[in-house]
Amino acid sequence: RLVPLGLYCIKEPRSHHSGLTLLPSGLWTPPLTGALRDSSACEGLKGLAEEQVWICQRQAEAMDSVKRGAELAIEECQHQFHNRRWNCSILQGLQVFGKVSASLPSAGTRESAFIHAISSAGVAFAVTRACSRGELEKCGCDHKIRGVSPEGFQWSGCSDNLSYGIALSQAFVDNPERSRGVSSSRALMNLHNNEAGRKAILSHMKVECKCHGVSGSCEVRTCWKVMPPFRKVGNILKEKFEGATEVHPKRVGSRKLLVPKSTRFKPYTAHDLVYLVASPDFCDQNPRRGVFGTSGRQCNRTSHAMDGCELLCCGRGFRTTQGEVVERCSCKFRWCCSVKCKQCRHLVEIHTCR
Repeated sequence: RLVPLGLYCIKEPRSHHSGLTLLPSGLWTPPLTGALRDSSACEGLKGLAEEQVWICQRQAEAMDSVKRGAELAIEECQHQFHNRRWNCSILQGLQVFGKVSASLPSAGTRESAFIHAISSAGVAFAVTRACSRGELEKCGCDHKIRGVSPEGFQWSGCSDNLSYGIALSQAFVDNPERSRGVSSSRALMNLHNNEAGRKAILSHMKVECKCHGVSGSCEVRTCWKVMPPFRKVGNILKEKFEGATEVHPKRVGSRKLLVPKSTRFKPYTAHDLVYLVASPDFCDQNPRRGVFGTSGRQCNRTSHAMDGCELLCCGRGFRTTQGEVVERCSCKFRWCCSVKCKQCRHLVEIHTCR
């Protein structure tokens, strides 16, 4: 079952071998087998805000896509931060987000900003993809783009219906923040980063085309718009993470706004990530703060970057052991048509943080 924990829901383990699975509020793994098609099942999903349950009941067919979007976000977060002190993992190496809850000091950090951005982007991406694949009855291809473009090609084909995916992401993912009210600095921060995640997709839509004519002469060209690969979205948001702006709340008339904490900081745009508090160093284990340390992590002895043993191990030093690696080698092509390889074994040094 899912239990709410501030900004997050935790999925209680089925056995003592499982860990805790933490996901941003609204991005959860339904405790169901098969697809979530029955709207009555929405009320049994713990940890959802009342409005989210309402949306789930009316968009039950899209909830599997929401789930896939959450999983996609987790995988991308793990990829982007696999060699950092904070690597989107928790104890026992589970493939899930680290705990950056609103009720813990690590909330409001740039790591929390990235989680919100990649999560909202993941939902928008997965729902949009489901629309284009014909998996959802309430949406399909985006046929609003019609006619001839200024470049002279004909708009046709199945353009990705990103507007539908963004609308559902805004309604579902943003709801817990909106329910906290605009007076909350953290809600303002999270809503901004949610939108920045979706804009990372919107601003990088690309055009794909197909030629028509005798022998592919391209006398007529039909084109459509598609989303960028989600890996590119992750790369964009990782760059935004590196250049995130520290902000603080400021009352401007009757409105509360987030402004750069220092006048030396560049003004941020709707595409940038913002954060309220500095991050912990993530060196030492402190589960209450959502920090699980770097002890036991594998490091690169020769690297001077963040994955190097000096930085990743926080100056504690590292242990070196030997391990055996089995690789394919001496591969030869045989006519016709196969490749035969040998298996080569060799010893490698493995370095892990103390």
